[in-house]
Amino acid sequence: MSTFEHCAYRMTFPYWSTRGGDMTKTGKHATAIVLTLAALAMTPFGNARADVPGNGALKIIVPFSAGAMIDNIARKYAEKLSPKLGRPIVVENRPGAGGMVGTQRLLAEDPKQNTMLFVSSSYAVNPSVFKDMPFDTLKDLSGVALLADTPILMVVNPDAKFKSIQDFVDKAKKRSAPYSYGSAGINSATDMAGRYFSSESGAPLEHIPYKAVHEGMMEVVAGRVDTSFPGIAQALPYVRDGKLQALAITGKERSPLAPDVPTLDESVSPGFDYGIWYGVIMSAKTDPAVKQTLATHLAEINKDPEIRQWLEGQGLTSRSKTLQEFDAYIASEISKYGKILNTPN
Repeated sequence: MSTFEHCAYRMTFPYWSTRGGDMTKTGKHATAIVLTLAALAMTPFGNARADVPGNGALKIIVPFSAGAMIDNIARKYAEKLSPKLGRPIVVENRPGAGGMVGTQRLLAEDPKQNTMLFVSSSYAVNPSVFKDMPFDTLKDLSGVALLADTPILMVVNPDAKFKSIQDFVDKAKKRSAPYSYGSAGINSATDMAGRYFSSESGAPLEHIPYKAVHEGMMEVVAGRVDTSFPGIAQALPYVRDGKLQALAITGKERSPLAPDVPTLDESVSPGFDYGIWYGVIMSAKTDPAVKQTLATHLAEINKDPEIRQWLEGQGLTSRSKTLQEFDAYIASEISKYGKILNTPN
């Protein structure tokens, strides 16, 4: 047994979700490692704790409801991050306005509290959707870690008899009426995928928004909608059962989960690259050393075989970027979504 294992004992801290000032137990638990002073002086965790100053629990804000994918990711990473920092981590759900409520909550916190915000790619959509935002995404906030992403499948009903994605595009251009696509709502990630595909391929599409991506996908299964753009993990079971046909994948690379499905980049739209990503954001006023420490720990967690296996089970691929690379990536994503939203649908 290592020195660390001799000097540590395990305590279980419940995760708590805070809504409107009330704290309710979620039923999930973070495991924190409580060390003796001697162990703190002898282990890397002691150094990490010194680099993230303060006592008590660190906070993670999730700008969506409990059970959302980004919420699940936040809790999974909190389990791994807590022992590295030697402190419990509290997960606080602040849903609303496409993530804006949670982001404003982060900016209301004292930067010295080192609160983290776990976000999805909708974070980069908001600057183009909300014209009078009370903050500047690129100036008031900064990226800490890109954690994972997932490509989207473009699916159709097999009875439509499309031979390929090129066949779909060719037929769409010749039709008097556009093909329809179902999404999880206006300006959702799946709506963005449909808009982006239409603008880049030249295939006219009519948007039909639903309350959830699954609803739009099932309308394709039923034959009432022509296509949709669900996440790969959602769509694959229906593709494998023969209820849907996957025409293309939106990522830059083919997915190991569906290696026979071509990318849009290689088939009909060179340069096409679209997916849903997940990452960690902090106030731009946070101590750079703290951000670097957390970025290093999160990158280490991304290499954990257990985390990689869990991500793969969700249809996600582990990703990593430096602080500067992630900030540049966010800026490029904001620009990309701005162009998509300004393209007539």
